[in-house]
Amino acid sequence: MELKGWRHSATWTYLIVLVASVVALYVSFILSAETLQLARNPHGSLGCDVNAVISCSDVAHSWQAEIIKFAGLSFPNAFFGIAAESVFVTVAVIGLSHVIVPRWFAAATWCGGAVAVIYATWLFTQSAFVIEALCPWCMLLLVSTWFQFMALSHATYAIQKLPRKTSGLFTYYHLNLDLLVDLIIFVVIAAIIVFKYGTTLFA
Repeated sequence: MELKGWRHSATWTYLIVLVASVVALYVSFILSAETLQLARNPHGSLGCDVNAVISCSDVAHSWQAEIIKFAGLSFPNAFFGIAAESVFVTVAVIGLSHVIVPRWFAAATWCGGAVAVIYATWLFTQSAFVIEALCPWCMLLLVSTWFQFMALSHATYAIQKLPRKTSGLFTYYHLNLDLLVDLIIFVVIAAIIVFKYGTTLFA
């Protein structure tokens, strides 16, 4: 069984991956620049510090913003974001060239996307429920990472044919159920923010 139609083509699926990855890469650069700004002026504020809830500084000063430590040094998450998203941009360009990559490469790429989206979602839960502050740039990174992963999953099955002989996935994409899953994910994220903070977002 083979998916047909423009929405299942390499051009469309990998174009979404590319756009989402470029957005995520841009956000990673912004977050890296803000990390350096806070390093120079630890008590300063950032342009996206709006109120007690919408505050990039509160998130940036948390331990969750630098979970990788080595030889006594902490490395901001955004630095790794630059490296990872550069790889996804390259993968998207390869896909747009209609190249069928080795199965191990397709599997490794999908696993990388899965790790990225799980990590971004975990950071969102930490931001919303533990730090209790929201960073607009981090929220944009969360959304773009989800778009990236959903499109990458689509491309992995429709273009790279991995996994093979999976009727369930064929039905899933043939009926465009992935679009419904996209909608549900973003509605859940928005609902969490609204129910958790409500009017205090704009206070």
